[in-house]
Amino acid sequence: MFYNKGMDALDRLKWLSSQMTLEPDGEPGPFDVSDGALACSRSEARRHGLIIYPAAMPNGRRIHLLKTLLSSACERDCRYCPFRAGRDFRRASFTPEEFARLFLRLYESGAAEGLFISSALAGGGIRTQDQLIETAEILRFKLGFKGYLHLKIMPGAEKAQVERAMQLADRVSINLEAPSAMRLSRLAPRKTFFNELLTRLRWVDEIRQSQPPQRGWNGRWPSSTTQFVAGGADESDLELLQASEFLYRQLNLKRVYYMGFRPIPDTPLENHPPTPPLRQLRLYQASFLLRDYGFGLEELPFEAGGNLPVGQDPKQAWAERNLSEQPIEINRAEWSQLLRVPGIGPRAAGAILQARRIHVLRDLSSLKKLGIVAERAAPYILLDGRRAPVQPALF
Repeated sequence: MFYNKGMDALDRLKWLSSQMTLEPDGEPGPFDVSDGALACSRSEARRHGLIIYPAAMPNGRRIHLLKTLLSSACERDCRYCPFRAGRDFRRASFTPEEFARLFLRLYESGAAEGLFISSALAGGGIRTQDQLIETAEILRFKLGFKGYLHLKIMPGAEKAQVERAMQLADRVSINLEAPSAMRLSRLAPRKTFFNELLTRLRWVDEIRQSQPPQRGWNGRWPSSTTQFVAGGADESDLELLQASEFLYRQLNLKRVYYMGFRPIPDTPLENHPPTPPLRQLRLYQASFLLRDYGFGLEELPFEAGGNLPVGQDPKQAWAERNLSEQPIEINRAEWSQLLRVPGIGPRAAGAILQARRIHVLRDLSSLKKLGIVAERAAPYILLDGRRAPVQPALF
């Protein structure tokens, strides 16, 4: 094991940020940027090796987000994790002051506009959380950073630390990793699902509900997210989505992420099969149906073993079962009914409601002008009482 050996500050940041590709938490599609002497633009810095993500903010604006760790030195033995204790693996670490000043130079050069910062666990969750909070405080109050900040909550952090993190960040998160205590024991035997992890997400929601938003950063409380390791503990899609529905409905999470399991050499799960990317996609599609489209868990098309069919979009599968013989009249359907039609999302449903106040929608071309994927919607709708023409599939 090598710890900070032969690495200057920029080398450490390159190494730590490269490890975050193992934990996607935002928009996919990283691209390499850095700045050499930390004083050049993104286009000039691509060749130097930092991974910056094009991330979508809650307001729709896109920023360039640096995702990194404060430290990769860990005392836990999670069975799938590259940072697990005892693994012969290069480690690196920053002090809060050192990291904050390095990131600010990146920010001022234009190489990064926002920061996602996490850490491996060393010296306990409380100590590690203190390190993250100190980093955020230096950035916000000593160095004047006012940009986007996503701050991780550590397993075992105290409630006062959770509240302090919420006063500094635009988003906070803690990874549940598995949908239940039994499944978590297969991935992370030293973590406790309820006491260390889920309770912190409950605290985030309690603080948001009980205290005025003026106490949060920029006068509002941060959004919250979590992440599951999909496929690492042989859990079903039903288990993952049942937990996701609870988190959306009861704890008001903004988003649930699903990291497809990938085996890491020199870990107990190195021979466990990787999760197919298509399964990960279906989980996201079903999760959005629960969060944004008014679907209930019981409406999703689970197969006998509790998994979604990988060969078909879950919304399409539901529509085939429920709308093929009873299509929806576009000119009379309510908002909630429109959202059930493939090819129609929340924005498109709003556009339909607005357009039909002016004129009757009678053909697919009028739907295309509203941003609707008309070919997907056609088999399940009526336009002024008539079925839309459908191009038959070749296969």
